[in-house]
Amino acid sequence: QVQLVESGGGLVQAGNSLRLSCAASGRTFSDYAMGWFRQAPGKEREFVAGLNWTGNMVQYASSVKGRFTISRDTAKNTVHLQMNTLNPEDTAIYYCAAGKTLVELTGHPPFWGQGTQVTVSS
Repeated sequence: QVQLVESGGGLVQAGNSLRLSCAASGRTFSDYAMGWFRQAPGKEREFVAGLNWTGNMVQYASSVKGRFTISRDTAKNTVHLQMNTLNPEDTAIYYCAAGKTLVELTGHPPFWGQGTQVTVSS
């Protein structure tokens, strides 16, 4: 129904930055919220950041607050995650997600991307 495609992952050294992008396509509500989750090896998937369709409400995990910035290009149905001051603890597969509301996004988002690997070396 809705396809989410992530890009921008890669291998970086600690302290460097990456910018992830997620492009949405297919049938969907025009006012859906979008955001990011991540899953590190041996850990459960956790919420990273998300915003509503207008972009006036944003939510971050405490572990990334102050370092990561989420934004969206509504016209292109694309959301970005600027990740600064990366550290090895940020190493994970990052998944783009979408939901009808920000509450749904942070809870049980119905739409997921395939994920993009982010590896931060020390």
